[in-house]
Amino acid sequence: MLCLNCNAKKNRVSVIIGCVALLLIAGTACGNNKNETPAVTETVETTAATMTTAAETTTTTAETTTEAETTTTTETTTTAAETTKKKKETTTTAKSEEVPLGKLNALEQALSYLEYSSFSYTSLVEQLEFHGYSHDEAVYGADNCGADWREQALKSSKSYLDTSSFSYTSLVEQLEFSGFTHDEAVYGADNCGADWNEQAAKQAQSYLDTMSFSKQELIEQLEFGGFTAEQAAYGASAVGY
Repeated sequence: MLCLNCNAKKNRVSVIIGCVALLLIAGTACGNNKNETPAVTETVETTAATMTTAAETTTTTAETTTEAETTTTTETTTTAAETTKKKKETTTTAKSEEVPLGKLNALEQALSYLEYSSFSYTSLVEQLEFHGYSHDEAVYGADNCGADWREQALKSSKSYLDTSSFSYTSLVEQLEFSGFTHDEAVYGADNCGADWNEQAAKQAQSYLDTMSFSKQELIEQLEFGGFTAEQAAYGASAVGY
């Protein structure tokens, strides 16, 4: 009997211990669940905040894009308007500066003359008038042909020297007679590259080809033609005196 009671007591103790153990396990589980709940809540809140930020970013980007497109459209429209305005201004200017056909033809004719010959400003105007252009048309052609009149004087100098002999002085006078200014004529004579002694010799021979001269008469004739005493003496010597 005593042993049976002992066993019964032992069984009760075991049951009590088991219950306590179950209560402890249950309490721990509840504690864990309580600790995990805030973490889940925090995760949800963070996700919601992230989505809100993303939405705000998208809205800002959309607004920025819209503003950029509006600015670009406005600038493009302004540029197009300015271009159109400039074209209108250019057209208006061109119409207001229309040149009469007679003047345009005189200019073309002047350019054509200068392609095969040399002219002074005055001689070019006279040439155009000779071909029937009015004075105003001829002046327009000479004014706008772009000629360098000093270079034209130089070309005329070389052309004269190809066909005849000249002293420096007589060449300047010939250029002035052809309508070049004194400065233009001097430029032509200074830069034509002539050997004035050789020009005197050629002129001396030309005189002798037409008539007889003594040495003194020949020298005097050369000096009269604008050669210096030294050049004249060289010319007379070159032809045999």
